[in-house]
Amino acid sequence: MNTHIRRTTGLLAAAAVLPLALTACSGGSSDSGKSDSSNKASAPATRSSDGMGGSGSGASSMDQPFGAACSAVPKNGAGSFDGMAQDPVATAASNNPALSTLVTAVKKAGLVDTLNNAQNITVFAPTNDAFAKIPKATLDKVLSDKAELTKILTYHVVGRKLAPKDLESASFDTLEKSKVTTSGSGESYTVNGSAKVVCGNVKTANANVYIVDTVLMPKS
Repeated sequence: MNTHIRRTTGLLAAAAVLPLALTACSGGSSDSGKSDSSNKASAPATRSSDGMGGSGSGASSMDQPFGAACSAVPKNGAGSFDGMAQDPVATAASNNPALSTLVTAVKKAGLVDTLNNAQNITVFAPTNDAFAKIPKATLDKVLSDKAELTKILTYHVVGRKLAPKDLESASFDTLEKSKVTTSGSGESYTVNGSAKVVCGNVKTANANVYIVDTVLMPKS
C-alpha cells in the first residue's frame, strides 16, 4: 500500500511539472486538460487562453495563441501550434491551410527565403478569406506584378517580435518602410483600424504571427 501511495504521489508531482516544460517549447498542446486536475495553480491561465494555447502555467494567457480563428488550427502535425513553432515563418505558414493564398503570394514574390532567414520579426498574416475580399481581377493583377506584390507583402512584416501588449496603441515601421498602426487590449486587436486579429500570438521559429481577416494595403 505504501509503495502504491509513493508511486501515485510521484506521478502527481511529475504532472505538475509537465506544464512548465511544455510552456518553454511554445505553442499549444492537447495535454492541457490532463494536467488541470493536478495543477490547480495553473487553471486560470489555461481557462483564459481560449483553449487553444495548450497547457497551463503560471505565465499569463497572453503567452499563448488567442482568438476565435485559432480553433481552426490543426491540433497535431506541422500545421499545429507546436509544429509551426519548430519552423521558420514562411515554412510554418505553408503548413496552415487557412494561409494557402498568402503562401502562394509569398512564393510568387520570391520572399520565402527572405522571411525564413529573417530574425525576430512579426508577420500580420491575412487568411484566405481576407484575400477573397479582393475582387478576383484585382487580385490576379497584383499576383502577376512582382514589384507591387512585394510592396504589399513586406507591408505585413515588422522588423521585431511584438507581444500582444505591444499592440495596445502603437505604430510600427514595416519592411515596406511605411507604418502600420495597432490598437486594442486583452484578446481583441485591430491593425490599421479595420483588420481584426482573428488568431494572435502564434509562434514560429523566427517570428510572432498575428493572423488577420483583411489584407493590409500600404499607402501609394
